[in-house]
Amino acid sequence: MGFEMRKKGRFKSTERFMEQIKEIQGETKAALAKAQKDMRKYMGSYRSEAVEYKVGDLVLLSTKDLKWQMIRR
Repeated sequence: MGFEMRKKGRFKSTERFMEQIKEIQGETKAALAKAQKDMRKYMGSYRSEAVEYKVGDLVLLSTKDLKWQMIRR
């Protein structure tokens, strides 16, 4: 009889623990959703429409990251 009482007590504490975990999980999901919404709003304010270029348009290119080789003759 003592064993059964312990088992029932543990079951109740396990249920309580699972309820707490589910509650924490729900709060975490809500916090992540809010953070995602805030990030999307913040980043969206800096974006602009992409420029579409046509064949024949003149553009300026940066050579900053190109590796140049000098050929000596």
